[in-house]
Amino acid sequence: MTADLEAALATIDTWGADHASAALVGPDGVIARHGDVERIYRWASVTKLATALAMLTAIDDGSIDLDEPAGPAGSSVRHLLAHTSGLPFDGGTVQALAGTRRIYSNAGFDALGALLEERDGRPFAVALTDRLLAPLGMAGTELREGPSQGLHGPLGDAAALARELLRPTLLTASTHAAATSVAFPGLKGVLPGVGPFDPLDWGLGVEIRDAKSPHWTGTRNSAATFGHFGGAGTFIWVDPTIDRALVTLTDRGFDHWALEAWPHFSDAVIDSQRGR
Repeated sequence: MTADLEAALATIDTWGADHASAALVGPDGVIARHGDVERIYRWASVTKLATALAMLTAIDDGSIDLDEPAGPAGSSVRHLLAHTSGLPFDGGTVQALAGTRRIYSNAGFDALGALLEERDGRPFAVALTDRLLAPLGMAGTELREGPSQGLHGPLGDAAALARELLRPTLLTASTHAAATSVAFPGLKGVLPGVGPFDPLDWGLGVEIRDAKSPHWTGTRNSAATFGHFGGAGTFIWVDPTIDRALVTLTDRGFDHWALEAWPHFSDAVIDSQRGR
C-alpha cells in the first residue's frame, strides 16, 4: 500500500463513527484495507446490491424472466429492480404508474425477495446464500431482516461483493451490462438523503452516477460509476473507468456528515491511484 493510499483510507477514523472500515478493491481482489476486518456491520441498503445479483442469477438460469409481471399492476421484475414499479419507499400504496417515475422503494425489493423465494421453493435467506453468498465465499454475512436492507457482515465479505460487481463471475456478460446501464432513461425522482434529480438514473439494482451533483461518490468518479449506499453509513461504489471499487462500512448513520465526508474520501482514494 502506498503512503497516499494509506493516508486516504485512514481518513475514515475522523468521521466520528465508533467503528469504520474500508477497502479498495481491484480486479484481483482487495488492494488495501483500513479498520477492523472482523467486525460485523449492518449493511442497510447496500443489501440491495446482493439481492439484485441473486435475482439476476435467477434471470440468467431461466427461473425468472426480467419482464414478467411482478409487483403492482403493470409492473415487472425489471421495474422493481429499477425502482420504477410505482411502489413507495415503504408500504403497498402505489404512487405512480409503472415506468413513469423513479420512486426508491424498499417495498419493491422485498417483493423481489418474495418472488425469488417462491420460485426457488426455499426461504429467501437460503436462496441468497446458495446463489450468492456461498459462491463468493461470504461466510461471515447473514440476512437478519428483509431483502431490501437486512444483511450484516464484515468488510472482507463486502469487498467480495464489490469484486463480483467489478468482475462478474456469476452473471453473463449481457446481464451484467444490462444491470449497469440506465433502465427506463429520463425518469426524475428523489435519491433519499441526497435530493431530487432529473433524471435520477438507475440500472437494475444499482444507482448509476452519471452527472448527478451533489452526489455521495467523488467528484473524480466517472459517470459510469455505479453502486449503492445504506442508511447505516455504508457504501459500495464501482468505477469501471478506473477499474476500482471502494467499500466502506461504519456504524454512524447516514446524514449530512456523509455527504460532506464521502466525496472527499473517494477523491483522495482515486487520486492515490493515479499513475499506478
